[in-house]
Amino acid sequence: MTSGNLTDAEQAVLDEIEEQDVDFLRLQFTDILGTVKNVSVPARQAEKAFAEGIYFDGSSIEGFVRIQESDMRLKPDPDTFAVLPWRQKEESAAARMICDVYDTSTGEPFEGDPRRVLKNALDRADEMGYTVNAAPEPEFFLFEEDEDGRATTRTNDAGGYFDLAPKDLASDVRRDIIYGLESMGFEVEASHHEVAEGQHEINFTYDDALTTADNVGTFRTVVRAIAAQHDLHATFMPKPIPRINGSGMHTHLSLFTEDGENAFHDDDDEFNLSDEAHAFTAGILEHAPAITAIANPTVNSYKRLVPGYEAPVYVAWSDRNRSALIRKPAARTPAASRVELRSPDPSCNAYLALAVMIHAGLDGIEKDLDCPDPVRENIYDFDEAKREEYGIDTLPANLGEAVDALEEDDAIYNALGNHVSSKFVEAKRQEFEDYLVDVSDWELDRYLETF
Repeated sequence: MTSGNLTDAEQAVLDEIEEQDVDFLRLQFTDILGTVKNVSVPARQAEKAFAEGIYFDGSSIEGFVRIQESDMRLKPDPDTFAVLPWRQKEESAAARMICDVYDTSTGEPFEGDPRRVLKNALDRADEMGYTVNAAPEPEFFLFEEDEDGRATTRTNDAGGYFDLAPKDLASDVRRDIIYGLESMGFEVEASHHEVAEGQHEINFTYDDALTTADNVGTFRTVVRAIAAQHDLHATFMPKPIPRINGSGMHTHLSLFTEDGENAFHDDDDEFNLSDEAHAFTAGILEHAPAITAIANPTVNSYKRLVPGYEAPVYVAWSDRNRSALIRKPAARTPAASRVELRSPDPSCNAYLALAVMIHAGLDGIEKDLDCPDPVRENIYDFDEAKREEYGIDTLPANLGEAVDALEEDDAIYNALGNHVSSKFVEAKRQEFEDYLVDVSDWELDRYLETF
């Protein structure tokens, strides 16, 4: 396969398709709510996809466009080509590429594409002289399936934090997931059993923010697919089981200058953080309530964000303890200096979540916001009066409050763009209203025979 109209990266994909005997391509993109979508095309259409794009009906995708403006175009990013690991044992393979979405009426990138929203944030960082690195830590649960193949909430192990087999019965599943991720280009740093029964974490190395967001979607897809091969259901639902720890997606962030230096490091600072790092942290703290709507986007997210289960709910930062919203992790080298936002959960749209974190931090740098002193005590032990004394606010208590905070924060709301912000708010308002009028099993168990 050769064509003079292709870039070197696109030609490399065509060569790889032929070498790996790929017969189908899954062209993936993500809707506003964070669901990965894909259009499957024969691999022989790859050159056409690069040259012309692949058209699809945008009116069928959550939050995209209306029926009268439905034609959208997918433009695959050749740098995201990867052969799917669960198809390699067959006679031929399938591969995927992640796409940018274009508006056919204007020929311009579609403003409702979450990947475009993140690129806009990265453009802002670039204009300020920075590149952005990010490293998420998505946690997940593995549950048994019933006789019909449907998910239950029965865990297949009784392990706890860092436990070994025989309690950690899912170690073989994690191993296979790691092999699958590595075959798709991931560099996995570590994997372990998390605190709760059936809960796991696999950490992959940091990368530029766009690649990281792409990786989160790939990670979730690979985890689910390989878990299913073991007759298990993997879920990134934040709180599937009551009264135990939920799943988070702690996110590490750092800025680098044009000459490759970590803009967050300063040897002369007590915490080895630069003025930019302090101001970036202050920006995230300033916009934390609005960020919460994006980073914790489901009704269930707020079952995790409660005191007592290691999830951060207090708007503060610390260089030591994990009860604060932002932590400054220990760094072995200047290049590793970073801040960790601990509130996001893995149900979020990684493109939008990283975008609002970046915009909030850059807003802090642009406005030279003062960062408060770190809180080194366990904030979970504070009563309301002491939190007030320290000036510590609390994150929104539910999705409705979070969406209110998003609408009231012009910097974050506008950073999403008019299309995404309005569609996101509309969808989440409806979700919260549906939740409020529903009657839960807890209510029936509590009240049905009592009153």
